[in-house]
Amino acid sequence: MAQLNAPEYAPFEKLKHRDEFGNEYWLARELAPVLEYSTWHRFQDALDRAMLACSHSKIPVQDHFSKVGKMIEIGKGGRRTVKDYRLSRYACYLVVQNGDPRKEVIALGQTYFAIQTRRQEIADAFNALDEDSKRLVVRGDVRHWNLMLADAAEKAGVKTSIDYAAFQNAGYQGLYGGLTAKDIHKRKRLKKTQKILDHMGSEELAANLFRITQTEAKMRREEPQGLEPASGIHRTVGSAVRSTIVSLGGTMPEDLPTPEKSIGQIEREQLDRIGEEDDDDPALGQ
Repeated sequence: MAQLNAPEYAPFEKLKHRDEFGNEYWLARELAPVLEYSTWHRFQDALDRAMLACSHSKIPVQDHFSKVGKMIEIGKGGRRTVKDYRLSRYACYLVVQNGDPRKEVIALGQTYFAIQTRRQEIADAFNALDEDSKRLVVRGDVRHWNLMLADAAEKAGVKTSIDYAAFQNAGYQGLYGGLTAKDIHKRKRLKKTQKILDHMGSEELAANLFRITQTEAKMRREEPQGLEPASGIHRTVGSAVRSTIVSLGGTMPEDLPTPEKSIGQIEREQLDRIGEEDDDDPALGQ
């Protein structure tokens, strides 16, 4: 287990506060620059996703993300109150889990704020979730692992957007019996700007998550160089996942239903619900 007093964790330790009861907490506006967020708006996006993840686990959001006010200087001696959050260690963990894992500071944060029981909590709670919440949980994992896969592809020499599209298509073709991303997009009757991953049910997302994680792991082990060998690995893994579904008597991913709501719609609805439950002070700024 990582030693939290190690020098690399000093920035996180330095920001730790304790309340009158000895409970530890961190302030969001102090944590944001340490995690290399250039603007509060970008950090607020990560906070929103973290609060959604907390809600999905059936844990009261306000117990871990407590809104507080903070006075800031605005020039010419003026001051105003802006919105801040008092974050528990668990809240900080969820925030860094929704960050870019390729950043060294995010990886350090994930270790520092790690909660050993987190994976088991998710596993225990997952089956109790409704379909929309399951989709959000798996979509978050897909988003995270796609970043890792993109990094592996870049190391293999897949650098241009055209090459990366070809690399992605290889994986889809393996999993979807020859269908490309464009074919799947058309089959789901989506608009040009809509992303196919945002219009998958939890079962289809889970199949794609397995494809992504196993491709990333295989590329890390074998270290292919060039678009063709990298795409070959992606196609092979996709085909293997499809074969597993066949052997289990499952439904092929292209035959699974397309949900009526997109991931974006569900996120907005749940964030609105969280906002309604929060005793928001109208005097607090954005």
